Amino acid sequence: MSSSYLNDLLTTVVERGRMVIDRNRSRRPSGRDLAELAEALVTEPGEASGMALAQEILDGYAALDWAGRTSVFRSLAQGFGPDMGRLESAAHAFVESGDEASAMELHRASEPRRRELIRRLNRAPGATAALVNMRADLVARLGDHPEFAGVDRDFEHLLSSWFNRGFLVLRRIDWSTPAVILEKIIRYEAVHEIQGWEDLRRRIDPPDRRLYAFFHPALVDEPLIFVEVALTTDMPEAIGPILAEQRTPLDPDRATTAVFYSISNCQTGLRGISFGSFLIKQVVEELAQTFPSLKTFVTLSPAPGFRRWLARELEANSPEAVTPADRKVLEKLETPGWHEDPALLAEARPVLGALAAHYFLRSKTVRGTPRDAVARFHLGNGARLERINLFGDFSDRALSNAYGLMVNYLYDRRQIERNHEAYAKAGTIAAAPAVRRLLRRTAEPRQLAISDE
Repeated sequence: MSSSYLNDLLTTVVERGRMVIDRNRSRRPSGRDLAELAEALVTEPGEASGMALAQEILDGYAALDWAGRTSVFRSLAQGFGPDMGRLESAAHAFVESGDEASAMELHRASEPRRRELIRRLNRAPGATAALVNMRADLVARLGDHPEFAGVDRDFEHLLSSWFNRGFLVLRRIDWSTPAVILEKIIRYEAVHEIQGWEDLRRRIDPPDRRLYAFFHPALVDEPLIFVEVALTTDMPEAIGPILAEQRTPLDPDRATTAVFYSISNCQTGLRGISFGSFLIKQVVEELAQTFPSLKTFVTLSPAPGFRRWLARELEANSPEAVTPADRKVLEKLETPGWHEDPALLAEARPVLGALAAHYFLRSKTVRGTPRDAVARFHLGNGARLERINLFGDFSDRALSNAYGLMVNYLYDRRQIERNHEAYAKAGTIAAAPAVRRLLRRTAEPRQLAISDE
């Protein structure tokens, strides 16, 4: 049964529901407050009329401006939390009886009413995509409205269930993929900007290039996350040769290394819902089965927070890593075009190497995790910090974020689970000896555990 047929069927049900609504109560004014409609939806017992209400709310929301949508989230935050009367009664009943039935009622009573509202909104045709977009609107407001955090947690809770791994479909993207999807790949690329159609073709059409994406049945032709892969004969230390316009493609049967050089999340509304771990591990298995010659699976990753951390170090009264000698070198790197001076590159190399090793292996957040978001992602997936490439990317973005630094994370299929467990349970960072040798031999404060394996 095709998805278009199902959508047509659901649309018919919605229209019949609207007829029921019209017969049973007077037609609502077009400007009726959406919070009132939401209240009606939460208590609406009828399936058809409930679907019609859900569609009316989603249509009304889509027509609102920024302020109007902010008002909707404010209503959800203030008026659709748990039913406090029901929760109090359930709590008293559980204290008195302590049985399983009262425990279940307490659990149900503690759930915010907006979760049921979101579930009912999702009954309308095409509602899942609309709710993902609604959550993107919500994410954009969290900085100015921390009081919306509870609403965001409820969206994330439900979307995590609706977008779990069992519903995801892995697809290879190539030059025969429909243009509507290829256009979105160009738009969503978040690491190395795709400069038009020819650049995209260089990334997906040659035999030694691959691009894989996860899709969900509810979001037709909308990639959720994608990874770009280069098949090579060695572990790369720079992005330039991979993205070069003029290069000779490699026979993929001769490749020994698969390089994941760009991973892009596409849907802001699905922030916090992890697809990357599943994607990388599935692509590793896919490539290993297709090309038995592949023995090494690595990333070539940016370090987006490195320079920001160094800026804080330079401003601190008691920096954890930067020395007076480092300051003098780093000041020289503020000169435009510094990366084109071979002498300055040679002077900066040992300083940046030591500071980068400290950043990845010793510096940590208040939660005790590595400061770098990309590092947290790959280490949490079971990768090993294999190599720090000091001048791997001289693009404007990479210079601004990390003085051009890039990193290789190694996905050793024999060690992935072991590394993941060690990181998850003890914060152990799997790091190659070459990375550890970059650390300065000074008195070290107690930090995250570091493993050579």
